[in-house]
Amino acid sequence: MKQIRRVIIAILSLLSFTPMLAQTQRGKATFYSKRATGARTASGDRLHHDSLTCAHRTYPFGTLLKVTNLSNNKSVVVKVTDRGPFARGRIIDLSWRAAKELDILAKGVCTVRVERYNGSEIPYRPAEGINMPEIDFEITEAGYSFTGEWAERMKQSDMPTTKTKRKHTAKPHATKKHASRKSNNSQQKDRNAEDKKEEGNAWSNIFKTIKKKSEEMF
Repeated sequence: MKQIRRVIIAILSLLSFTPMLAQTQRGKATFYSKRATGARTASGDRLHHDSLTCAHRTYPFGTLLKVTNLSNNKSVVVKVTDRGPFARGRIIDLSWRAAKELDILAKGVCTVRVERYNGSEIPYRPAEGINMPEIDFEITEAGYSFTGEWAERMKQSDMPTTKTKRKHTAKPHATKKHASRKSNNSQQKDRNAEDKKEEGNAWSNIFKTIKKKSEEMF
């Protein structure tokens, strides 16, 4: 009987320290301060306030836990990297980033539900690959057709072409202006010559009258 009792006690003690896969907990959650960044955790990792990590008493290191804030139904997935909390009524210590995701920074303490997370959601890679349909855009065929068309255009551009010479003819209004300018210049010259001729005739008449009067006097 004593041996049976010892076996039962041993089994109960193991069950008390080993969480069940479907076990859920409800209790108070707190979070690390930003000042704790860089501190060494029980797993040996460095704590960072922007990481989604937590401290739990019994779950093994590396276990993923889904923590849900019961007041607003917001949830976050965290990884166990430390041991604690050891205060009465507290079941989990969250990183500063996880507490921000649950919107408990202002309160400091809130009631949460903790359960083991076995899903494969983002940011973790899915266990099964996704088969994407193959789409043929016919890029190769389009490339060859473009090349042939370009070659034909280049051949056409290399062919000799004849250029027609244009005859430059003077505009009629330009010739008229030039002719009118010549006629005006010739008329001006003729007038100047006539004026000079008249002026010379006047002086010759004056000299003639003076000579005639002098002869009459003597």
